[in-house]
Amino acid sequence: MTPETAPDFSGRLSLREAVPTWARIAALSFGGPAGQIAVMHRILVDETRWIGEQRFLHALNYCMLLPGPEAQQLATYIGWLMHGVRGGLIAGGLFILPGFLSILALSLVYSLFGDVSVVSGLFFGLQAAVLAIVAQAVLRIGRRALVNPAMVAIAVGAFVGLFVFRLPFPLIILSAALIGFAGARSGAKIFVTKNGHGAGGAGVPDSQSLLGEELPPHAQVTASWSVRVAAIFLVLWLTPVASLLLILGPDNVFSEVAVFFSKMAVVTFGGAYAVLGYVAQEGVTTYGWLQPAEMLDGLAMAETTPGPLIQVVQFVGYMGAFRDAGDMHPVLAGVLSSILATWVTFVPCFLWIFLGAPFVEGLKKNEALSSALSAITAAVVGVILNLALWFAIHALFRDVAVWRFGAIALDVPALSSIDIAQFGITLLAFVALFRLKFGVMQVLATAAFLGIAMSLVVT
Repeated sequence: MTPETAPDFSGRLSLREAVPTWARIAALSFGGPAGQIAVMHRILVDETRWIGEQRFLHALNYCMLLPGPEAQQLATYIGWLMHGVRGGLIAGGLFILPGFLSILALSLVYSLFGDVSVVSGLFFGLQAAVLAIVAQAVLRIGRRALVNPAMVAIAVGAFVGLFVFRLPFPLIILSAALIGFAGARSGAKIFVTKNGHGAGGAGVPDSQSLLGEELPPHAQVTASWSVRVAAIFLVLWLTPVASLLLILGPDNVFSEVAVFFSKMAVVTFGGAYAVLGYVAQEGVTTYGWLQPAEMLDGLAMAETTPGPLIQVVQFVGYMGAFRDAGDMHPVLAGVLSSILATWVTFVPCFLWIFLGAPFVEGLKKNEALSSALSAITAAVVGVILNLALWFAIHALFRDVAVWRFGAIALDVPALSSIDIAQFGITLLAFVALFRLKFGVMQVLATAAFLGIAMSLVVT
């Protein structure tokens, strides 16, 4: 019996009955990966008891090894575990859908009415809040990841490599992984860390969950099945890329979007905040698709809508094609590029799950791989710090020059060009988030209100 024809192992929960729960999770997926994972844990483990605590954490640990958004991949993994490939496609697809539709609508408004004072004021305020949120991410991940001097050194090295020497993001992540892997294989105890993202308490035992402790029949796959799945998703992923390159050439904006975000999908370790620095660096400085402040606006869109934060890629793709539409209508070009960026970013996420999840048990106790993940997470702290500082410099100062000396290249702002209004809202956002303990949505709403009010006063 093949995985596709194996009966539903649960017997008590059909795929149709599971869809409303996945739709509910998708609608509540605000607040970045930490909040999204917490929502999934509460609904899938505590409320519905579809799976137990250990299965949930085991799935999450595997997703943390992968490039791409871990929360979306976790939904895909659990959907696959419950109902096979169709379950994974529905769970992972629904997780993306609300954010995609929301950001597409906001991109249309932004491109057509972005110069209207109220709209520009809205995003002016949101930029300030995003700076505080990214800073909070640095501290939150840093407390978890920088558990010893080796991890601190990796984080510092990642920051210096990006901010001072402008080394490529993939090189930073690969170097960190190799250091962690080699350190663990050498027997150095400082590299042997225990990875895991606990959701709190002992939780629901696997034996008392709907799934139980045994591996369902559809998860007991053969090597030929894995090869077949890999081939299907590779074709789905790479066919549009190859077609665009052949028909339009490598210099067309659609080809550039397809190639760049396909490459990004392979190196996006460490979550959305980590890769946003890479996206910003390439989208702004290499391709010229958008400005630094617009990149902040895109992140603000992703922060205020459900779904993965990495969904901001569709805004980047939209703006790139909107401004380089050629003979096509700018809005149509932007929409098509938005769909393209989303497709090449998320199709690989399904590939990683359907190809690797059946064999994930073999990774469970591999200390070298766990240490590589720990080193990547430590490097992510430095990557996000670079992102926060880069955003702050370009959002708070109107005049920024690049100072070069040999291999060193630093963004140096002119202090006299500081935007006092932006600085004031940013300071209030920091106070609200860190001192007054406001929630992320409260901070975003307050900053947006202040931005709109300021734009109305000025006009």
